Formats: sequence, C-alpha cells, structure tokens
Amino acid sequence: MNWKEHISSDSDILMGKPAIKGTRLSIEFLVGRLANGWTEQMLLDNYPRLTQQDLQAIFAYIQDCLRDSLLYEISTPKNAA
Repeated sequence: MNWKEHISSDSDILMGKPAIKGTRLSIEFLVGRLANGWTEQMLLDNYPRLTQQDLQAIFAYIQDCLRDSLLYEISTPKNAA
C-alpha cells in the first residue's frame, strides 16, 4: 500500500495537517475517532467519500511514522509497576 496515493499535506488545507486527498478529513481526526471506539464501518458510513483503501492508507502512514520514529516515545514513570 502506497499511502501517498491517498494522503497529502497542503498548507492551504487544514493548516497542512496530513489528510485524505480530496477531503478535509485529517488523519488526526480519523485516528481520534478510531481511538474513541468508532469502527472502520462507522467511519465509512458517516463519511461517504472515505474508502476502505483510504483507511488502509492511514494504517500504512502510521506504520511508516512509527518505523521512522516520527512519533513521540512513550516513557514509563520510574514509580510505575
């Protein structure tokens, strides 16, 4: 999956946040929905321009970010069990 076919960043759209091409749906917004319990089907039902391939592109994008260490490391407090 080449996520660049589905995701772009344009300084004139959503202040440059990565978004699904041809929409104003940012990756942050969509991942937030998933993190809050939405299913992929709920996203597809509520945002008709969104496709299954767009969702796969989001996961591929996140994987690349993790692989390239573009996300913050999670540190565990020293007191944590």
